[in-house]
Amino acid sequence: MAETATSSRVPLVHYLVLDDGDPHLVASECTNCGARFFDRRNACASCFGTDFRHVKIATEGELRTFTIVAFAAPGVDVPFVSGVIDCGGTSVRGNLRNVEPDADHVHTGMKVRLTTYSLGTDDHGTEAVGFAFEPA
Repeated sequence: MAETATSSRVPLVHYLVLDDGDPHLVASECTNCGARFFDRRNACASCFGTDFRHVKIATEGELRTFTIVAFAAPGVDVPFVSGVIDCGGTSVRGNLRNVEPDADHVHTGMKVRLTTYSLGTDDHGTEAVGFAFEPA
């Protein structure tokens, strides 16, 4: 049986943009105070404003804090690194890939960049795509 070609790609989260050849994250920014959020908001948690605009988030940043995860749900490979990355002033929670998950290779202040990866392809050729960060 011939392999099915990928006919489309869908992001795992709505704030991951794939369709312009330049993968990036977008946040909702409060037009009143500038606070940024990745989830849907009816009002700003900072100033209670109700107007938002979508803004592109920097694809490079600095690891502010992290943990090495040793226990996870069945089927999730451990250990892995989960962290908070400062992307040009916006905090992004994400995992680190393409780095050994230990304190000899991961440290606060390390420069990282956004990367995407395939989570799998369904029987219709639709590929699910996730994001993470990797050393810059």
